[in-house]
Amino acid sequence: MAAYTPMINQYLKIKAEYQDAFLFFRLGDFYEMFFEDAIKASQELEITLTARDGGTEEKIPMCGVPYHSAQTYIERLIEKGYKVAICEQTEDPKQAKGVVRREVVQLITPGTIMEGRSLNEKENNYLATITNFADGTYGFAYTDLSTGENKVTLLSSNDEEVLNELSVLGAKEAVISTSLDENLQKRMQERNILTISHEEETDIKDEFHSLTIGLNQEKLIVTVSRLLNYLFRSQKRSLDHLQPFSTYQVHQFMKLDYYSKRNLELTETIRSKGKKGSLLWLLDETKTAMGGRLLKQWIDRPRIDVDEIERRLSLTENFIAAYFERKELQELLKEVYDLERLAGRVAYGNVNARDLKQLMRSLQQIPHLQNIIGRIPGHDAGTLASKLDPCEEISDLLEQAIVDNPPISVKEGNMIRDGYNEQLDKYRDASRNGKTWIAQLEKEEREKTGIKSLKVGYNRVFGYYIEVTKSNLHLLTEGQYDRKQTLANAERFITPELKEKEALILEAEEKGGELEYELFCEIREIVKEQIPRLQALAKTVSEIDVLQSFAEVSEARKYVRPQFSSTREITIKDGRHPVVEKVLDAQEYVPNNCIMSPEREMLLITGPNMSGKSTYMRQVTLTAILAQIGCFVPAAEAILPIFDQVFTRIGAADDLVSGQSTFMVEMLEAKNAIANATQDSLILFDEIGRGTSTYDGMALAQAIIEFIHNRIGAKTLFSTHYHELTILEEELDKLHNVHVSAIEHNGRVVFLHKIKEGPADKSYGIHVAMLAGLPKELTDRAQEILTSLEQAEPVKQLPVLPDGKETVVQESGPSKKSDSAQLSFFDEPIVQRRTDVSPKEKKVVDKLKDLDILNLTPLEAMNVLYELQKKVRN
Repeated sequence: MAAYTPMINQYLKIKAEYQDAFLFFRLGDFYEMFFEDAIKASQELEITLTARDGGTEEKIPMCGVPYHSAQTYIERLIEKGYKVAICEQTEDPKQAKGVVRREVVQLITPGTIMEGRSLNEKENNYLATITNFADGTYGFAYTDLSTGENKVTLLSSNDEEVLNELSVLGAKEAVISTSLDENLQKRMQERNILTISHEEETDIKDEFHSLTIGLNQEKLIVTVSRLLNYLFRSQKRSLDHLQPFSTYQVHQFMKLDYYSKRNLELTETIRSKGKKGSLLWLLDETKTAMGGRLLKQWIDRPRIDVDEIERRLSLTENFIAAYFERKELQELLKEVYDLERLAGRVAYGNVNARDLKQLMRSLQQIPHLQNIIGRIPGHDAGTLASKLDPCEEISDLLEQAIVDNPPISVKEGNMIRDGYNEQLDKYRDASRNGKTWIAQLEKEEREKTGIKSLKVGYNRVFGYYIEVTKSNLHLLTEGQYDRKQTLANAERFITPELKEKEALILEAEEKGGELEYELFCEIREIVKEQIPRLQALAKTVSEIDVLQSFAEVSEARKYVRPQFSSTREITIKDGRHPVVEKVLDAQEYVPNNCIMSPEREMLLITGPNMSGKSTYMRQVTLTAILAQIGCFVPAAEAILPIFDQVFTRIGAADDLVSGQSTFMVEMLEAKNAIANATQDSLILFDEIGRGTSTYDGMALAQAIIEFIHNRIGAKTLFSTHYHELTILEEELDKLHNVHVSAIEHNGRVVFLHKIKEGPADKSYGIHVAMLAGLPKELTDRAQEILTSLEQAEPVKQLPVLPDGKETVVQESGPSKKSDSAQLSFFDEPIVQRRTDVSPKEKKVVDKLKDLDILNLTPLEAMNVLYELQKKVRN
């Protein structure tokens, strides 16, 4: 470092403390980056890479962004998962004896960003932390710095549970110890946790006391302290808006693992990763950003507490009945800004006068909201109304103090109303009157001298002056003005009286600006003291917004209030898939029933592809989720149990990141369900086993069905193309066959999308291929092969001539020689039918003849086949 200039040495010293972040190093009106930071930033931000002399022979790579537009560049880096350390000058350059002192004043990361486009208004921006303990358990805590929300829990030693919590939250950043298991860290990044930060400090500091006051376990306090140490070290500013940490247990909610949340498309679609087409998209009629965030939280964590679910359902019902009041509410809610994030910005110190004005206008809507909700019948609605705190003191203060249209900057004045502060009024009066005096002086001097072009001007170097063009200088008398400055075509003058007024005006403007900023800071501090009230108000407004959204969707789409059964009964009459129904819009959706009971625990669903098996399975699950978040459901009638967990295996998708095939993903998801499901869970398995060979897949599918039926007893919907499995209805007393009906018409399949009792009679696979537009020649050949297989006849080989040689077609009967080799199940191809059969071989043939194939399970059939093959080979 000694070879570099003092400024570059300073940069390198600071950079050494922030190796994993871009260091925005303030130089004048620019933030500069050097060395590797400059090379990488120029690529990521698409800005010019230059170089500068740093004291060595080789120039140093450098790039920079203007100070006034740095926010845009910072946001672009944050969106890519990077961190940015803001290094400011903390010393007046005029007073510096050497290099101006600089310090990092804030570390901006994906989990700590407080404003900008990276912050989706209807999504929380969570920062999580994980702490592993000696007994194998994990402490898990998270915060949304923009809203102040804080939660903490203890998780089992199961890594999957940790990953699931991260996935449910959609955490943007995770704070961990460097000693955390490397495999877990790798899997976290596979789950799209792009930014991982490290914090080793877990000591409890005095300033954390108010945030940990409700925690009574050392593990929880240690976990929370890691997170808080990271926040206070990186943010270097007031975090008074952070709420005390509250504990939660994962078993307090319906457990939806990562796979289920993805497969059911609860908050984003599998294909586009966007909101449109998801359950969240369907339900989101919220009018506030706070309500949008709460809605997503409720979908991510459906309740299992019947009392809370019924309370939400009753309020939804009340809002549906109160149509006119609901419409009034919606209009008022549109005028309520994001109280949670406004409170966060107040505490953070980056709130401006416009933000405070938004806060005032929001608070002014609360009495009206209170009045409207008070008119809605029902005890629960009255309770909600009583929780609305208008915070009159804050809105009155802001009404009196802040002008109607304040500027964005808080240091340029013109924020505070006239009459709010006596001293500020005096400064303003002096400034305004002084300027009026100067305008009058200009008029008088023009009349006195007869110079119509004479003007009184101002600049920051010379202050106020009288300017006369050179062509008019002869009109001035000797000594009339004191000469100040000579220009090419004019002279500038001053007078003692003008200098006196100038001093008065400039002093008034300077002191007035300083006083105005002081007054703004005082107002901000007063508001800051009321942050807990604002946060409590925000929660109530958010809940009202979500419930009116439920009511709006439920009424528009003719949903019904679900009932809950303690006998584990499912009775869904004319159920619909909520999202598919909305997408189809004007087209008529075919509703279906789902009837399950303690005697009917499993439904084995057969039917052709594209007929609606997966849609049916999803709609049953989404109905249960809607019910447990407190919303009405898409059905004519719905009686449901409370499900503690939902497990799904729907769709085929390779996990390329971790190198897992479709079949491996299937087996992992199946294992997760089998290992964790209880009798109160809901399991969806869609065509399990299709990722491997037919016999393997069929054997696994049957074994899984038997295990769930005999060992777990969970409500299960199992769709399959293995029609051989339908015979299980005779062996498993709680399994019942249902199928999606279809008919053939003029050689084409027509899907009726209707669930009926019993197994499907055909798979219609070739018909589906025809619908997909495969060539007729190909589908005709497939039909020929299918007919041959069904009649157990040898299949004719098609005359394929890739090399121009004639290929002999093998007819049924004794084999003829052919140039083209065919694959065989045996070690060598059978080229001739034998007529001489040994006694041993006859025993094998007799054994085959005596087999009752239809009553064999797939696994038994494979074992018999293996034994027969061994005998033949021997």
